[in-house]
Amino acid sequence: MAWFKTGVAAVIALALAAGGAVARGPQPGRFDYFVLSLSWSPSYCADKGQDDAQQCGPNRHFAFVVHGLWPQFQQGWPENCQTREGWVAQKTIDGMMDLMPSRKLIIHEWKRHGTCSGVSQADYFRAIRLLREKVKVPARYLSPQQDVVTTPEQLKKDFMGTNLGLRADMMSVQCGNARDTTRLSDLRICLDRQGAFTACGGNEARACRARTLIMPRVK
Repeated sequence: MAWFKTGVAAVIALALAAGGAVARGPQPGRFDYFVLSLSWSPSYCADKGQDDAQQCGPNRHFAFVVHGLWPQFQQGWPENCQTREGWVAQKTIDGMMDLMPSRKLIIHEWKRHGTCSGVSQADYFRAIRLLREKVKVPARYLSPQQDVVTTPEQLKKDFMGTNLGLRADMMSVQCGNARDTTRLSDLRICLDRQGAFTACGGNEARACRARTLIMPRVK
């Protein structure tokens, strides 16, 4: 596949040397698969991002943004692994703001999740960019000027239509505990340790049960 020529396989493969998830605990490189979590920025800004000018200010018109890239076990996940790279340089932050438009988020995601990836900080953020480029967002979700009304099932179908090899069991729609109508929070996409789409584990089983999803427009 042409996508692998970008180098993401080499980046992710660095973690393979650490082996599979034999032990449970915060051990860098020991996990079963990744979750690429894409957050619907207008929902975040409407709910709790009022004071987050970097992501939600008047000139910040984001749709899907990267919430994080999370190493996962089939049940549970490692977090806050020991690393010598505790500091995230401003240059690194600046280089990720187009995908993760919050300094606080970038730092948090490295410390909590990236440290457990088994790769360097530079390669972790490079992997985020390459994996985000791999996932094609359907046109209707790129920058909607009106609220999008859909369902969890239709959202998955739309992404399957634009991403070859992506199946419903490789995604998890997150919207909180609502069962009727609510805003989309995140779409989580599961990938194996080489960066290919894979079935999600038990962590993603608790998914959105709402009948109707509202995706607030990009202002």
